[in-house]
Amino acid sequence: MIRYALACDSGHDFESWFPSGASFDAQRARGLVECPVCGSTAVEKQLMAPALGRAAKRARDEAPVKPVETAVTAEAQVPETPAPPRSLALLSEREQAVRAMLKAVREHVVKNSDYVGTSFADQARKMHYGEIEHRSIYGEANGAETKALIEEGIEVQPLPGVPDDRN
Repeated sequence: MIRYALACDSGHDFESWFPSGASFDAQRARGLVECPVCGSTAVEKQLMAPALGRAAKRARDEAPVKPVETAVTAEAQVPETPAPPRSLALLSEREQAVRAMLKAVREHVVKNSDYVGTSFADQARKMHYGEIEHRSIYGEANGAETKALIEEGIEVQPLPGVPDDRN
């Protein structure tokens, strides 16, 4: 995991964690990295000091803590509390719409077709050559079976897989 200091085009600074630099670049390109303050997706990396090793952390942890003097006066004004950052959507509205369409296609096929499991290639071939009655089916076929069906002129389409709603 890598932590980046980020800033939007409005000058809001914030930090975020990513699995890798490439992951940040990919998410940014898809418009998934946005400012938690204003929602802008025009986000850039900022310069950061590198994390120091354990020896530096140990020295910092063992350093004596100096008391800080504080005072409150009647004239002191309490600064305005900033609004909490709005939650960030993991998927853009467009990606959510595409997932919804894929899910609808999959549900339609499952509802209106017969599941034939691993015998999909055999069943599709038999229907194509008129050995059995035509009907809508779906099932499983590996790459070689799918390629052979296409080469024989048998129309097949992959059934879109949609990550379940927890992702």
